[in-house]
Amino acid sequence: MSPTLIIVIAVVVALGVGFMLLRKRPPSLPSDAGDAKPPKPLEPGKQDKGAEQPAAKPATAPAQPAAKPAAPEPRPAAQPEPEVEVEPDVDIEPEAASTPAPRATGAHEAPAHGAPAHGAPAHGAPAHGAPAHKAPAHKAASEEEVAALEKGLASTRGGFISRLARLFGGKREIDPALLDEVEEVLITADIGVQTTQRILDSLRDRLAKNELSDEDAVWAAIQAEAEAILDRDHAAPAPHAGPTVILVVGVNGVGKTTTIGKLTQRFTNDGRKVLLAAGDTFRAAAVLQLEVWGRRTGAEVVKGKDRADPGSVIFDAIKRGQDEGYDLVIADTAGRLHTKTPLMDELQKVGRTVEKALGRPADQVLLVLDATTGQNAIQQTELFKQALPLSGIVLTKLDGSAKGGVVLGIVDQHGLPIDYLGVGEKVEDLREFDAASFAAALFDRPEDVSDAG
Repeated sequence: MSPTLIIVIAVVVALGVGFMLLRKRPPSLPSDAGDAKPPKPLEPGKQDKGAEQPAAKPATAPAQPAAKPAAPEPRPAAQPEPEVEVEPDVDIEPEAASTPAPRATGAHEAPAHGAPAHGAPAHGAPAHGAPAHKAPAHKAASEEEVAALEKGLASTRGGFISRLARLFGGKREIDPALLDEVEEVLITADIGVQTTQRILDSLRDRLAKNELSDEDAVWAAIQAEAEAILDRDHAAPAPHAGPTVILVVGVNGVGKTTTIGKLTQRFTNDGRKVLLAAGDTFRAAAVLQLEVWGRRTGAEVVKGKDRADPGSVIFDAIKRGQDEGYDLVIADTAGRLHTKTPLMDELQKVGRTVEKALGRPADQVLLVLDATTGQNAIQQTELFKQALPLSGIVLTKLDGSAKGGVVLGIVDQHGLPIDYLGVGEKVEDLREFDAASFAAALFDRPEDVSDAG
């Protein structure tokens, strides 16, 4: 091969290589610009319309998928709660499996919720405010509330209320003999002798003043006297720091633990942060049921070992409530009547423990009574009053009792307000007590017996 040919071939090869390099060079320019990283600050605003913008998209595109997986991560942690709420449907007690309710989250951290809870007892803070209980006497009853109570008082209304209605049927003359019959009906309705006498004295006084002209006037006078008996103020304590502490007491079987669960549901729905103390340590079923309600309502439960000292469990719960900023600490207590240590002595010890942990007595001591026990409920109130300074009553199972008149006897004889009435198994069936609505529902005369002789 001649030297000239070799030179020609070399020139051709060099030109070809140069041409190829020139063709590859333009695509590499955006890549180099991307390595200098100027497009990144421009991409969020998307204001650059130049040739470098296409190179910015590949650089920022991976950042968006990386951010999206981070957002769903909290969801798995928040989702287990609905699954937990399925677990409480164990057959511990019919009321415990009633209504799972959503947990209120975050609201309890707001000052608007915290201040009232610390400045008033349970009946004046979470579920119902003190103003509702301090309403003036004889206020207009809510029609909706009266209707709901009438349904819950069906058994009672079919008992002594129907008997009263029959007495006034047939347009009988209003005289002392008729009032004697009224007295007999009231006494047999578990209202109690003392309260019955109070009502009859008022009726006889009005009769002497010619204020009872007909049966409607007598009926209205009985209702007005009942409302006057039931209308009690709920005194709120002075404002204090730390959680409001509620002791729930009562004998076994009256529905203490279920009442605590329903109250907790109401309070958490209102944005309160509630801590439960399983102080009935001698009954494993009570601790288990309280845990069920805790899971259902999103409330933490403090418990001790089997047969642990109830006072120590409640003490620990109060301290935790103080340290962790809880609005309410609700403590269950033992309810057995016969043990090595008498029940009332043990309750007194619990009361002293609360005062030691809190620096003051419990803000509220609620006595739970079973309405179906009638006069026995009045006697239980006297026993518990001797052990602890009761602040109010929760009357349960009123829907299954023909002895709803016992409410009058309890309030009149012991001077204690009724805070709540249990008129069914659902959470909403634990109703705040209102004297006007209750009296209107109880003494709403049945039409079907009004003309009976």
